[in-house]
Amino acid sequence: MVIDINPSSGVPVFRQIMDQVHLLIAGGLLKAGDPLPPTRSLATELGINPMTVSKAYGLLERDGILIRRPGKPSIVRTMPKSKMVETRTEILTARLSEAVRSVAQLGIDQEEAVSLFDQLLSISSKEPAP
Repeated sequence: MVIDINPSSGVPVFRQIMDQVHLLIAGGLLKAGDPLPPTRSLATELGINPMTVSKAYGLLERDGILIRRPGKPSIVRTMPKSKMVETRTEILTARLSEAVRSVAQLGIDQEEAVSLFDQLLSISSKEPAP
């Protein structure tokens, strides 16, 4: 499982972890029953405080995404397909809305933005999946 954080993004690190777990589940890279890295291991890998990972996992459990078990790895909870599609749509809408705001702030016209988006999609489709 690959989780990348950006300390300068302005988004709290625990939220970045949560968002990426949501993405991995919605994208099918994490499935029901799959274990997540132990709190300390992920914290060490990311160079952050274990309490930050624990907070993210706790909130994911509260939201019904994970099952936490003392002394055992947290695992992904079974989620209805409709919920996965809904989550994927919500995440993509939020990210595209952010990109649209940036386009407007940079004064880029719609045609140029769509052209760049198409180029990026083309490049992305040629890259191997993570």
